Amino acid sequence: MRTTENKSACCPAGTGHCPFLNAGTACTAEIRMFRALPDKSQHELRAAASVRTCGRDEILFEEGSSIDAIIVIRKGKVKLCHLEPSGDEFVLDILHEGQAIWHDIFLKDHLYHYAGICLEETEVCLFSRDRYMHILETEKDAALSLIAMLNTELTAAKEKAVLLSIRDPEIRLAGFMLEQDSRNAGREIHMSLEDIAASIGIRPETVSRNMMKLQRKKLITRVRRGVLKVTDRAALLEMVQRETPDE
Repeated sequence: MRTTENKSACCPAGTGHCPFLNAGTACTAEIRMFRALPDKSQHELRAAASVRTCGRDEILFEEGSSIDAIIVIRKGKVKLCHLEPSGDEFVLDILHEGQAIWHDIFLKDHLYHYAGICLEETEVCLFSRDRYMHILETEKDAALSLIAMLNTELTAAKEKAVLLSIRDPEIRLAGFMLEQDSRNAGREIHMSLEDIAASIGIRPETVSRNMMKLQRKKLITRVRRGVLKVTDRAALLEMVQRETPDE
């Protein structure tokens, strides 16, 4: 495992641009929580940013550690998890490239209430929390955009709570696969059996058994170990909607 951090890699001297460019656009313009900021403020964030690279299974941050930065995943995957006193791990989320870890930056204690673990070699940009909070105080449009993001996140949290309330493990797994398919824009889903089990609160052997049921129905396919793909989204959606009718 290895960790490297480059204090200037995110904004090489004299350029004012992140190396992770998309058609010549600085990365902050592609990140939802930053895109409403004026160019000057985006440049200010990039100028103080750094890049960190971590190896597979390496801890990006520990539960209880101080939140000093907004973390944007530029490559790889990060598991957000909480360890129960019993020793059981509860997976809160699996984040992919382009997603950000930012939800707890507004908490009074400024501490992570979960850990971040890299599931593969991962590269992240670290943007100063203090600098971002200062910018929000003067940029009304950015603050309003952030409120809209929070509303979206609350809706997603409600949907996750509904999913976890489903007692039938096959339906619960189907709902989870739909969620992951949406987040991956129809691409392959890279998750281990154990991480799926920890994400939806059922045992790995139960996940395996019901995964086989969904495969036999041709709703999903196992590409290879730890890699899945939804093959019939409409049928999965119909299955879940029968169990969770509209309110």
